[in-house]
Amino acid sequence: MNKSAIQRFAIWARTELIAQVSQRAYQYGITKDGYGEQNAVTVGGRALTTDEQRQRKELVEQIRSKGYTQVMEEVAYTWFNRFIALRYMEVNNYLPSHIRVFSDSTGAFKPEILNDVLHLNLPGLNTEKVAEYIEKNQTDDLYRYLLLTQCNALNESLPLMFERMGGFTELLLPNNILKEDGILGRMLSDIDEADWTNQVEIIGWLYQYYNTDLFNAIFDGDKSRKSLKAEDIPSATQLFTPDWAVRYMVENSLGRLWLEGHPNDTLQGEWKYYLEEAPQETETQARIDAIRVNYRNMKPQDIKIIDPCMGSGHILVYAFDVLVQIYKTYGISERDAVRSILENNLYGLDIDDRASQLAYFAVMMKARQYDRRILTRNIQPHIYAIVESNGLDRSTIDYFTNNDPKLKKDFETLLEELQDAKEYGSILNISQVDFAALYARIDEVRNDISIFREVVLSGYLPLIQVAEVMASRYDVVITNPPYLNSARMGDKLLKYIRRNYEEAKADFSSVMYLCAQRNYSKSNGFISFITTNSWMYLKSFAKVREISLKNLSFTSIVDYGTELFDGKIGHLPIVAWVSQNAKINRKITAVRLVDYRYGKRAQKHGEYFNHANYFYAKQADFFEIDGAPVVYWFSSDVLKSFENQGIGTFAEIVSGMTTGDNDKYLRQWTETDITRIAFHKSDVNEIDLSLTPWIPYHKGGEQRKWYGNHEYVVNWSASGQFNRAKTTMTHVYLKPCITWSDISGNSFAGRYCYGGFMFDVKGSCAFADIDKLKVLIGLFNSKITPIYVEALNPTSTTQVGDLKRIPYIAPNNKQYDAIRLLVDETVMLSQNEWDSFEFSWDYNRHPLVPSTKAKRDQAASSCTEKNGRISLHYEKWEKECSDRFNQIKANEEELNRIFIEIYGLQDELTPDVADNEVTVRKAELEREIRSLISYAVGCMFGRYSLDVDGLVFAGGKWDSSKYNTYMPDTDNIIPICDDDYFDDDITGRFVKWVETVYGTETLEENLKFIADALGGKGTPREVIRSYFINDFYADHLKIYQKRPIYWLFDSGKKNGFKALVYMHRYQSDLLARMRTDYVHEQQERYRTQLSHLADAIDHASASERVKLTKQQKKIQEQALEIQKYEEKVHHLADQNISIDLDDGVKHNYELFADVLAKIK
Repeated sequence: MNKSAIQRFAIWARTELIAQVSQRAYQYGITKDGYGEQNAVTVGGRALTTDEQRQRKELVEQIRSKGYTQVMEEVAYTWFNRFIALRYMEVNNYLPSHIRVFSDSTGAFKPEILNDVLHLNLPGLNTEKVAEYIEKNQTDDLYRYLLLTQCNALNESLPLMFERMGGFTELLLPNNILKEDGILGRMLSDIDEADWTNQVEIIGWLYQYYNTDLFNAIFDGDKSRKSLKAEDIPSATQLFTPDWAVRYMVENSLGRLWLEGHPNDTLQGEWKYYLEEAPQETETQARIDAIRVNYRNMKPQDIKIIDPCMGSGHILVYAFDVLVQIYKTYGISERDAVRSILENNLYGLDIDDRASQLAYFAVMMKARQYDRRILTRNIQPHIYAIVESNGLDRSTIDYFTNNDPKLKKDFETLLEELQDAKEYGSILNISQVDFAALYARIDEVRNDISIFREVVLSGYLPLIQVAEVMASRYDVVITNPPYLNSARMGDKLLKYIRRNYEEAKADFSSVMYLCAQRNYSKSNGFISFITTNSWMYLKSFAKVREISLKNLSFTSIVDYGTELFDGKIGHLPIVAWVSQNAKINRKITAVRLVDYRYGKRAQKHGEYFNHANYFYAKQADFFEIDGAPVVYWFSSDVLKSFENQGIGTFAEIVSGMTTGDNDKYLRQWTETDITRIAFHKSDVNEIDLSLTPWIPYHKGGEQRKWYGNHEYVVNWSASGQFNRAKTTMTHVYLKPCITWSDISGNSFAGRYCYGGFMFDVKGSCAFADIDKLKVLIGLFNSKITPIYVEALNPTSTTQVGDLKRIPYIAPNNKQYDAIRLLVDETVMLSQNEWDSFEFSWDYNRHPLVPSTKAKRDQAASSCTEKNGRISLHYEKWEKECSDRFNQIKANEEELNRIFIEIYGLQDELTPDVADNEVTVRKAELEREIRSLISYAVGCMFGRYSLDVDGLVFAGGKWDSSKYNTYMPDTDNIIPICDDDYFDDDITGRFVKWVETVYGTETLEENLKFIADALGGKGTPREVIRSYFINDFYADHLKIYQKRPIYWLFDSGKKNGFKALVYMHRYQSDLLARMRTDYVHEQQERYRTQLSHLADAIDHASASERVKLTKQQKKIQEQALEIQKYEEKVHHLADQNISIDLDDGVKHNYELFADVLAKIK
């Protein structure tokens, strides 16, 4: 099945259909701005027929009730549903006429219904009207009439999908439906005919993809931060459940229910996803056996199944298949089974009318698969859209209740309970009234002659049917409920949930699960759900867990992890499970597939059958841990460890602060004037905030262990304006701590901090005395912590409360000493590596650059072998990186061994550390050379000096005495040219820098080494020049995380003018100097070069002329580009703009946006 093609068509079809039905409405004088006279008899000078008047009036009434946009949306999806239903029926030869509506026998968009129109036998077909259309050659009108007649004919057998002719939706059937590029033509051309033979897949995917734009608006667009209206909820929550997940749910609930009382190896063997019962203790098994006795007398027709959030009906359709198998083993024919399934077994509800239409159609088509005459048997399934009692007329109510006090009481009870029902959906508590009496009254009305008759039959009957389904109990409840957290719920829904399901208010899916237990499930019945895994672990779901684990018996769980679903919700971790409504302390069979993601996603399905992924856990054991997380994979040793106190008893673990506006109060440290940063402070009260308002700030960052991620500073002088400055935690401000990245998953990364930092909510911290901190970081970065973090909170966000609950088992003295030594060394090694990056404020010099002492020694000995070749420096650095990497890996493995021994987990963990788990880097030639070039540029601007280690100038007072060996650029403007136009061009400066650092004798060798590492064609100097022009700035943006300190003034794609400027040396006259000294100079050189080229072309041979002409064109384009650029520079230069480094790059860069390279 080509899901990409289906997706493209469905997304386009929604937009196209809304436009088309809106166009039809416009033809009748109805737009989003108004509709004129409701009872209009003419529109635009054209007299309306009686039918058109009635249909238009009905349409206006709908718009007045729901709004124009909503009605156009509903009509569009109504026609979409009908079109895909007709297409499915014609491809599978299910149309009663057996004549195709859209295509011919070859599948081309040539409707057979048009070719066979004279021989067509459709109920309601007016042959005289057909003849008239043919005579007048009105093919489009004829086809429109035939399509409506076909829909009307199908109303008899499929009334919920095809309404009778005459409704307002008929009025809005799109124009020009025979166009090849119209909705019908595209439906045939975009989706392969073979895809229409897979009923469940095609209907499910079309429905989900049709809602794509609505889904995106709700999650990323203008509705992304709002609570949802009732009409928005379906688009936000409808997901097509993958087939193998549905099969697991149905086979292990409905299938298990039947096999409990009717063991059948053959039947069980046909259910591929059926999981065997876990081995149970004797007492537990006896209770299970006692329940099974009650199921022995159950007949297939006794089973009642409901999907209360059925979507497009996938679960019900597969349940139909399983029921047919059950009936056949019971000796009942397929034909009789189909009737019984529709009449007795299947029930479905949904808040969304369009979904219920498709689910109804899907179930009926499944019935048609087994019984070719089912559409003529006048049998309808119990598949309903939830209806509201709002706005029912008092006179009609009085007519229906017929002065019967009991009937009136019962009916008005339902009216009250179904008020605003679409706001709440299937979670409503509906009373068990005398439904038999209500149906009896409906039968009386059918035979009555009254003005209220049609209103009762069309409005009251569905209401009673829905109420009865919601008030009944079921043997099996299976669903994929909406995933909707409380922040997105509307006020009415949230109030109802707080009043009736307070314990589950965190998410609608948990509300639905409690509702299934309380309202839908029979005693000993089975309940199967598929949701996110939040309910299994998170604190906000603790009450739901407690209720469910105490009152239900869980039989199986499939923990899919992420990427079960496609698209934006694919990142959600998903779990499906089956529970029995009985209090039995059962052992659960659990299938763990969470590791099969990313590159291993394709293995997820196959690994379902791998028993190495199976775990067995007693649900009562979950209560060994506070909050009872469903840690089915925990061994008895891990569970036993919770007898110890948590880490929170000996370390102060706190979440960080929130500024409320990080753009305003946070900076990367490289953006600011470094002299205004308060480094290495231990007492905030000793900081003069008027001089040094910026304080280092922990803010999480990448998954790095042991040390680093020192990237941000916070404006503490403005802390009084923060949302939450953690003023109750002043005693830990700037103190030594361990911090970690908030987004950790199941690979925890703790980093040691010697002090001097504030901390963000995304960079929370643990505080204790120094020795305890060293043990704690050893534990955090061992294999122990991820086990507990994943269980206590397997989401991407590690909460401080989860860390506090991790059990702490103290090491003995020998282990304690070993841990401290290993941690000290590993932190030191990680710190050394971090400080070798220029993004560290403790960066001294590039590792491929010899120290000043080494250079003095080199000069004294006149020996270039040791310090003159970059290749030798790289080899030394490569070894240093490798040694550090291997030592850290060895230390981590030894720490793992110690903590595994402490926690007694030798049988389930090994100390081994994979290379990709070590968070320091090995040397990589191209990366090191690019960073060397970056360091060289820093020397050109005076940020670094070859005479002084460390950061030399990043704000404050310029000290020229620090630069002797290599002098920085005097005017803070370094042009980047594709030729030697300027003496201080960056390529020339870089060559001079290499010569200065490594010596003249090895210059060419070193340039070649650099060029080879960069890659590219040409001489070494050409390769280096090309790198500066094309790649340097992208690398710089990457290093400085899109907050560049070197700004690229750039005229455009033709490279007419480029120049770098060091932000910290910017002065207000810089643009004026750049314009006169560089832009004008470059323009003049272009003019000179063009003059020379023109003369050369005149005297060149034919072959030379081609080359010269190409060069001429290039320079002409550059000259034109720089001419326009000069005007922009002139405009800004005249403004004499000053900048304040405290404002940060984002603000200051924008001041010059017209003349700077775009930050991508």
